[in-house]
Amino acid sequence: MKLQRSILVQTGSRPKKASGPHHADQHVGKQIATVRVQSDVSQGQLARAIGISFQQLQKYENARNRVSASMLYEIASTLGVPVSRFFEGLPGNGQKSEEAKPLPVDERLNFIASAEGRRLIEGLMKLPPRVRGRISALIAALGDELALDDAKNETADDYSRAERKTA
Repeated sequence: MKLQRSILVQTGSRPKKASGPHHADQHVGKQIATVRVQSDVSQGQLARAIGISFQQLQKYENARNRVSASMLYEIASTLGVPVSRFFEGLPGNGQKSEEAKPLPVDERLNFIASAEGRRLIEGLMKLPPRVRGRISALIAALGDELALDDAKNETADDYSRAERKTA
């Protein structure tokens, strides 16, 4: 008995393939980058841990290359998250698109991807590790100081508003 193959016949013009990466690949790549940064793991560290170059990891995160299922599993295992974490918030992933909650945008990723962020990182990488550590500590101290100043200003503004209301 011979098995017959069914042949699909397409009529009309072929659907055009969208240029650029698929939105699902972009979403997964962005989620890989988000989880990596939130886990305080560099691209180089994660790439070494899963046995690829950091350039390849960059391509995954930027959706220039698709991530295979096995590689996604390795990334998830290394970062200590379930594979499903990379699909959270993706419309059509068990949620209606209007119900899909957007994931919080990590501002650090946007900065790292910016020209300013890349210049800063490149400059820091040229410095000796000891100097980089000191600069990192200085930046953290400045950030803490500015946050403290902002909190004091908000308290002072609240006090002024309260005084005007009672006057």
